[in-house]
Amino acid sequence: MSVESAIARVAELQTALSPRMPAVAQTQGPATVTNPAAFASMLSGAQGVGGVAGAQGGTAGAKIVAAVQAEVGQKEMPPGSNDSPRIAQYREATAGAPGPGPWCAYFTSWAAQQAGVPLGNDGQGFGRVDDVYAWAQSAGKAIPAGSGTPQPGDLIVWDEHIGVVESVTPDGKIQTIEGNSSDQVARRTYGADGGGAIGFVRLG
Repeated sequence: MSVESAIARVAELQTALSPRMPAVAQTQGPATVTNPAAFASMLSGAQGVGGVAGAQGGTAGAKIVAAVQAEVGQKEMPPGSNDSPRIAQYREATAGAPGPGPWCAYFTSWAAQQAGVPLGNDGQGFGRVDDVYAWAQSAGKAIPAGSGTPQPGDLIVWDEHIGVVESVTPDGKIQTIEGNSSDQVARRTYGADGGGAIGFVRLG
């Protein structure tokens, strides 16, 4: 090898070995992090992107909203049966996994369980709307209608029906996602009175 060739090769090697990213050492294997604190911060931010924690702040209410949003469009099969393979999974969030029946409370019990804040003192869930609201009142989680502004993730309770507040518009309209609404999981919009709701349940 000539002297010129040797010098050229050394220059190539120096270029190849010089650091290109200040926070990461170049190696033959996986990158080695030289600033763990900065990497942890970046990782924390990246984990939130597009997920429940990042998009919604990681609150229980945000996680409930994320869970029910993914279910919009689930339908009874056949219509009017109060049943489907997916609805059967909602019922499993209630102790005893009861058989088919009106399933709006099963749906909210499932959503709360998915968010890590199951309904009931023992996390047993409820199949009846009255039982959800009675428990919320005894647990200090009930907000009577007219006593406060609902928040995303609150359960909205009517006489014999229950859903989840998805959002509240600037003019006060309450947008919900409800199970067993016309035989499916569906979005609905109500005025500021929540369509005659008796109250809300705030789980976190």
